Amino acid sequence: MNPKASTNRQHSNGAYNGGSRATTCPSVRSPPMHKIEDLTERVERLLLRYEELQRTNALLSQELHGVTQERDSLKARLAAARSRIDTLINKLPLPETSDTGDDKR
Repeated sequence: MNPKASTNRQHSNGAYNGGSRATTCPSVRSPPMHKIEDLTERVERLLLRYEELQRTNALLSQELHGVTQERDSLKARLAAARSRIDTLINKLPLPETSDTGDDKR
């Protein structure tokens, strides 16, 4: 039997332990669990942040809607005020023109 061609070689050098190493050395499995716990914690934090952002977005959308309505109302009031001013200006008497060109002050 050729030892270099043996399929048992990867079993004996630890590349494949078939689960026997995990039962004899629990610290080997701890890092993956630790990583999974970290990942779970991070996902939970991201979900909380996502929910927080959704609430913030909803509040901002409501605020934007209110401000937009206020802006439209102010624009309408401004247009009405301009119209009233234009009407008043049109009612003003025209200044008299003097033939001499002297300005009275």
